[in-house]
Amino acid sequence: MSRFCGLIQWLLTGAVRGLSGLVFLFSIAGSVLVQGQQPPADLVVLNGKIALVDKEFHIVEALAVRDGLVAATGSNAEIRRWIGPNTEQLDAQGKLVLPGLIDSHVHPIDAAVFEFDHPVPEMRSIADVLAYVRQRAGQLPAGEWIELNQVFITRLEEKRYPSRKELDEAAPHHPVIYRTGPDAMLNSLALKLSGIDRNTTLPPGSTGRIEKDPVTGEPTGLLRGVTYLAKVRSPLKRPGHEERLAAVRALLRDYNSVGITSIADRSTSDSELAIYQELLDKGQLTCRVFVYYALDPNQPLAQIEERLARAEAHPLHAYNPWVWLRGVKVFLDGGMLTGSAYMRQPWGVSSIYGIQDPSYRGELKIDPEKLYQIARLVMQHGFQMTAHAVGDGAVHTLLEAYDQVDKQFAVREHRPCVTHANFMSREAIDMMRRLGAVADLQPVWLWLDGATLRQQFGEQRMRYFQPYRSLFDAGVVVGGGSDHMQKLGSFRAVNPYNPFLGMWVTLTRQPRAGGPPLHPEEIITREEAIRLYTINNAFLSFEEQKKGSLEAGKYADFILLDRDILTCPVDEIPNTKVLATYLAGRKVFPPSGR
Repeated sequence: MSRFCGLIQWLLTGAVRGLSGLVFLFSIAGSVLVQGQQPPADLVVLNGKIALVDKEFHIVEALAVRDGLVAATGSNAEIRRWIGPNTEQLDAQGKLVLPGLIDSHVHPIDAAVFEFDHPVPEMRSIADVLAYVRQRAGQLPAGEWIELNQVFITRLEEKRYPSRKELDEAAPHHPVIYRTGPDAMLNSLALKLSGIDRNTTLPPGSTGRIEKDPVTGEPTGLLRGVTYLAKVRSPLKRPGHEERLAAVRALLRDYNSVGITSIADRSTSDSELAIYQELLDKGQLTCRVFVYYALDPNQPLAQIEERLARAEAHPLHAYNPWVWLRGVKVFLDGGMLTGSAYMRQPWGVSSIYGIQDPSYRGELKIDPEKLYQIARLVMQHGFQMTAHAVGDGAVHTLLEAYDQVDKQFAVREHRPCVTHANFMSREAIDMMRRLGAVADLQPVWLWLDGATLRQQFGEQRMRYFQPYRSLFDAGVVVGGGSDHMQKLGSFRAVNPYNPFLGMWVTLTRQPRAGGPPLHPEEIITREEAIRLYTINNAFLSFEEQKKGSLEAGKYADFILLDRDILTCPVDEIPNTKVLATYLAGRKVFPPSGR
């Protein structure tokens, strides 16, 4: 204050007594008063088109960041008042700024090391598959297993499994397993080494199937939901602990490169949770992680409750802005990509999926009564319940379990979730609204698999396939994810994790293999597509008051884009590049030095 008084005295009694001196006096006085009201910002962003993604979707020019939080938003003039001598200034140059994007469904720890042994090419035809099998057969000694994982038949030109005979011809001296999630095709040597023949039966209560030729009774090689029968001895090199940590760090940085600042790991084991804990302790996380704890529904209820109690006592169950153990997941049905999702109506005999039984509806892996009991226990222990539920039959079964729990205590505050929820119905949407249930969907599956599914089911049964417009209109909170599980690279991953590609799908509903848009009445707006990957996903993880929008008091997670996805031609949206990604006000992409 003495310096301020001295300045006044100098201006009034010194050589400078003109109007300019008085203007300077009041300018400095105003600056001191403003800075007396609040400390200066650590970072300000100026000259931007900043989409707050608040309730009204306001657009502002500037924002201020202090202590990792958004301190203020507004015009350039308003935010310049937050500038102090050490404030970093980012000139957005008119570019679009969004909240950090959130992927509601990833499996990063396994995905990070999927190609640790060798690179795996993209396969879009049976010829590509067989070429890869022949290549591996030439590299491995006779008798070694050849594995293919998550090469989905819905994405192959032929839209079918490679046959047992084709795999035999490609690798006659190697056991081959072509695994697509819960289902797999084996060649003859793999069946022999696994002890699977025409007389093999499944244990009582199994929901799986060994598909057999209707004429000969011999196994076709296709296993549904019982891939554990294949006695695979993998020759692949496995990463050590430090190599795995390095791979996970690299993947998280790649998520940052496409604007992702938060993820939900939707099936986390104890060992994977320990990896997150270690990365947290070392300060090496560049994404916030919401954790869904993996639960085996086949265990007795007493053991399930013991596991829930251990998770409840885990230090990460208390809220942590970086890693939060808050959800629990089970697997209720199979997959639409493999022919085992549980449907309300039969799949129908199918050359695509190798289905012979006209009454086959897919696999329901949990008895409905036990599912209800698990859901009740999960919520009683303070966790969000979710289940892998792809088919409309599984979605209804899960919602009925939530409804049964709701008759004992209100489930709305627990935000029970449906994971995938690809095939829905008007009744399911209405039930979700009533219960306060939320949904985790993967838009890119519509692009990759929509044409095959339309061929299998027809337009009518696809009416409520990923019904984004209906969900938004009903007030059901739905979030966008990728189910990233293999490979590094936002476009080359088996399930691409580029969120701008995901947004584009919701705006066009255009399958990759061609044909007209899939039920365009379910298209949403650009603002809603952005909400899908920001505030909606924050709501799915109980963090809508902390992130998902750029409102004052929330985490300063934001991204700067090379184009305005609110106004550019819609087909340019997948080409969007992220110029910078900030996490808690700190730039994490590009990394320093670039």
